[in-house]
Amino acid sequence: MDNLANDISAVVEADRVHVWHHLSQHKQYETVDPRVIVEGKGMRVWDAKGKEHLDAVSGAVWTVNVGYGRESIANAVRDQLLRMNYFAGAAGTVPGAVFAKRLIEKMPGMSRVYYNNSGSEANEKVYKMVRQIAHRHHGGKKWKILFRERDYHTTIAALASGGQFQRNAMYGPFPEGFVMVPHCLEYRKQWDVADYGRRAADAIEEVILREGPDTIGAMVLEPVTAGGGVITPPEGYWERVQELCTKYNILLHIDEVVCGVGRTGTWFGYQNYGIKPDFVTMAKGVASGYAAISCTVTTEAVFDMFKDDPSDPMSYFRDISTFGGCTGGPAAAMENMRIIEDEGLLDNTLRMGDRLMGNLHALMDKHKVIGDVRGKGLFCGAELVADRGTKEPADEKKVQAVVADCMAQGVIIGATNRSVPGFNNTLCLSPALIATPDDIDQITDAIDGALGRVFA
Repeated sequence: MDNLANDISAVVEADRVHVWHHLSQHKQYETVDPRVIVEGKGMRVWDAKGKEHLDAVSGAVWTVNVGYGRESIANAVRDQLLRMNYFAGAAGTVPGAVFAKRLIEKMPGMSRVYYNNSGSEANEKVYKMVRQIAHRHHGGKKWKILFRERDYHTTIAALASGGQFQRNAMYGPFPEGFVMVPHCLEYRKQWDVADYGRRAADAIEEVILREGPDTIGAMVLEPVTAGGGVITPPEGYWERVQELCTKYNILLHIDEVVCGVGRTGTWFGYQNYGIKPDFVTMAKGVASGYAAISCTVTTEAVFDMFKDDPSDPMSYFRDISTFGGCTGGPAAAMENMRIIEDEGLLDNTLRMGDRLMGNLHALMDKHKVIGDVRGKGLFCGAELVADRGTKEPADEKKVQAVVADCMAQGVIIGATNRSVPGFNNTLCLSPALIATPDDIDQITDAIDGALGRVFA
C-alpha cells in the first residue's frame, strides 16, 4: 500500500491489470495508460500525469453537482459514520429521517422516501411497487409499464424499460410487460404538425389504446431525456401526458436520476412543467457523488396501497435495499442540499445555463455542423450533423474526435455513447452548478476550436 501511495505509476499499472472500467473497450489499455483521476477541486480535476482539466460533465456522468473538494460534506459523512454507520432500513436512522423531511419539503405532493443505493435500484423498486399494486388492487391487471424511446434505465429489468437500443443490445431476453412509446424530439420530427408536443403525447395514447388501458399500470419518463440526446420536451407535451395518466388511471413515474437536485435550475426537472407524479426516483446529484444514495419517492396515496390490510402478511412492500441502510448517504445529501441553498446555486444554474445556451447558439451560427442546440439549466446538448438540410447525423468517429480534442485542451465534455444506432451525435454538457462565466466560456471556446479542427 505504501508503494501505491508513493508511486503513481504503480497505481496506473494496478488499474490496467485489475480494474474493469465502465463503458470501455479495454484492448486500448494494452498500448496506452488508462486515465486515472487523482484529485479534484471546484470545477477541475487532475490526472495521474498532473494534467489539469475543466470538468464540463460533473464527474463524467452528471453527478458532482456542487463541485469537488467539499470539506463540509466529507466532515458530515465522517462524523455520521463514527456515530452510526449503518442499520437496515427496517428501522430508522437520524440522517435518514431528517433528510427525508427536508427532501419532501422540496417536493409538494410527495410524502414518502424509500432509500436505495443507485438510480437503477430506485427505478427497480418502482417497477416492483407497480406490479404489487396490480396484483393487490387490480386483480392482476394494469401490470404493464410504458417507457419512452431514447430514455435510459439500467439493470436487466430496467433495461426492458430503456429506449436506447445500443445500450440494450445483447442483454435480453427482457422481462415482459414493458411497452415503448415514441420519443418527443421535435428536431427529429415523426409528424409534420404545428402542435408537436401535443401530437407526440397523443402517440402515447395510441399505444395505451392498442395495449388496452386496463393493462397499463405506470409510465416511466425522464423530464429531460439525458443519454438519448439531451431532449427537452416540446411545449404542450407534459400537460397532455398528465391528462392521459389521469384519464386512464396510470401511475406516473418520473426518473430524475440525472435531472434531480438542481441540474435544471429547479430542485427537480419535473417542476419546470407542472407535473404531478406518483413516483420520483433520484440518485446522481442527491449527494453529488460524495456518498452512494438514491431515493424512490412516492405520494401518500401510493404508500397507503401497501398498508390497507395489516392482517394480510403479504400486503406490505416486501423489499429491502441493503445499502439503503447506510447513513453516510443521507448525511452527505443534507449537507449537499444546504450548500445549494446557501450558495444560491439554483439561481446560478439558471444564469449560467442561459450563458451556456447563448454561447452554443453563437457556435451554431459559426459552425454549420451544429444542427440543433437544446437544454434546460446546466444540462445542454448540441447535435452535430453532416448536413443541416437533410439532418444527416455527423459521423460518430468525428463526434468522438471533438470530445478527444477538447480533452487535449484540458476540457472534459461528453457525447451520446452507445445509445441510438446512427444517432450517437450529440455533444453533452453538464458542468457543476457552481460554474462561473469564465468556466462556461472556456468550455465553449474549447468546443469552438475542436469543431474547427475536426470538421475543417
